[in-house]
Amino acid sequence: MISDLLALLWAPFLMCLVLTGIHAYLGVHVLAREVVFVDIALAQIAALGATAAFLFGYELYTWESYGAGLAATVAGALVLALTRSRERRVSQEAVIGVVYAASAAGAVLLSDRAAHGVEHIRAMLVGSLLTVSGEDVVKVAILYAVVGALHVACRRPFFLISTNPHRAYAEGWRVRLWDFVFYASFGVVVTSSVRIAGVLLVFSYLIVPALASILIGGSIPTRLMVGWAFGTVVSILGVTASAAIDLPTGATIVCVFGLSLVVLWAIAVRLRRA
Repeated sequence: MISDLLALLWAPFLMCLVLTGIHAYLGVHVLAREVVFVDIALAQIAALGATAAFLFGYELYTWESYGAGLAATVAGALVLALTRSRERRVSQEAVIGVVYAASAAGAVLLSDRAAHGVEHIRAMLVGSLLTVSGEDVVKVAILYAVVGALHVACRRPFFLISTNPHRAYAEGWRVRLWDFVFYASFGVVVTSSVRIAGVLLVFSYLIVPALASILIGGSIPTRLMVGWAFGTVVSILGVTASAAIDLPTGATIVCVFGLSLVVLWAIAVRLRRA
């Protein structure tokens, strides 16, 4: 029976590996920029756009809905880029909180006017990891590979702005423009991932591997390797546990992420004391 369940879960497992690849990398930037909740804010903005499309009769898993969510996310990326200032008078996390609250309220108002609006919002938040197919994995992998190629080409300004924004300003980089490019590409990933895995699982893939890499320490390449390895191991454990105990896959992986991080933290503390 377990073998049959694992056979059904191979596509969701491969999708988890794809999510690990892009989100563990983006998580390094997010923690360096101290904008931990930008993922949830952009996800909520995407939900707002998709809800607007739903109000006009477009179902969640259509190109029209995806396009509306992506357009809203790009607009949110523009807001986040414009709120960047050389002297940080107000924390950008506060701005992200306002953006999240406003977009969440807007989605509630729109869903109130649409038939089955609540179910639509729930689908955006929970995702549909178990329904993905091999074709879905290939499409998402290609999209994220394009985003990854963009980040490789722009790695110098992206990492400089994430780790040392004052130096970026001093060297004459157009920080707001590069911020917009970063957040827009981030929004493409979030808009796609949330439709598949839901907000909680996407947030876990974004933050927890990056936190694990900080516990281990080392250079940026080392942290990326640690994050990818950690996310892969947790994906294997989570999918296997979900199949063995017959639990919801997404929620199981999120719980395994939390438990694994606690175990890794305990090991790191013990090693440092030793």
